[in-house]
Amino acid sequence: MHQKPGNAPIQWKSILRMRVILQIIAGCGLAVISINGFMIPNHLIDGGVAGISILVHEIFHIPIGLLVVLFNLPFIYLGYKQIGKSFAILTIIAVVILAAGLTFIHIPVITSDRLLIAVFGGISIGSGVGLVIRAGGVIDGVEVIAVFTKRRTGFSNSEIILLFNAVLFAFAIMLLGIETSMYSLITFFAATRATEYVVDGIEEYTSMNIISSKPEAIKKLLVQNMGKGITIYKGERGYLPGKYEESAECDIIVTIISRLEIGHLQDHISEIDPNAFVYVQSIKDASGGILKHKHKH
Repeated sequence: MHQKPGNAPIQWKSILRMRVILQIIAGCGLAVISINGFMIPNHLIDGGVAGISILVHEIFHIPIGLLVVLFNLPFIYLGYKQIGKSFAILTIIAVVILAAGLTFIHIPVITSDRLLIAVFGGISIGSGVGLVIRAGGVIDGVEVIAVFTKRRTGFSNSEIILLFNAVLFAFAIMLLGIETSMYSLITFFAATRATEYVVDGIEEYTSMNIISSKPEAIKKLLVQNMGKGITIYKGERGYLPGKYEESAECDIIVTIISRLEIGHLQDHISEIDPNAFVYVQSIKDASGGILKHKHKH
């Protein structure tokens, strides 16, 4: 019986690691610089939750920090149901830090050149989003809803995200004008590329391969605690320099995960076996079996 993601225990040790907290703070700081220093003063938007928040802020003058929290709430809930409690807690921490920064930190206007604003504003917020993803959370919940929606529509995550942002920018054209929307598109694409670069593995499916001296504990973690499907290859470990004649049979454990789960899973494996050999491969597609989030492997 697979444990549902929302019922998995909270991994406080992983959540409260200094590296994780610093990544979240740095990521939120870059996002604050981008939104308060580049986008809002020049009436540009990004994609996703940030874009919606800025657009509503432009129209109704509601505090941007409050909007970021409100628009992320449904995505936090979906993340809790689809990914787990630890992910939801990290996302809450990141969103609260971002909202506080947007509310209390004033960034002076850096430049009036709209092309520079679009490019560097996009790079800044994209890098911030990427750092938070590497920490195990998100500050823009659109990817979470893409994972959730894919199960019901058959569209890929990228297609759902693209559709979401296409609708957003269509509204931006009507409300902000074509020229401003064109610069906003530059911001969005710069942000997307920066996020990909920081995360270093933007593909929707990721194969994690694990060779450990404690394979049964790793299998139990993946299947019973995290609700994952696994495949076991029989192999041999050893053949090290200076010890070429020494080898032993081993299980090579393979599972398919989302890129949002890489950091958490590596932390759990390290707790079980600090010497485990783990390597990650990005793959384009997968079908059949059991995939967490999508429930199709």
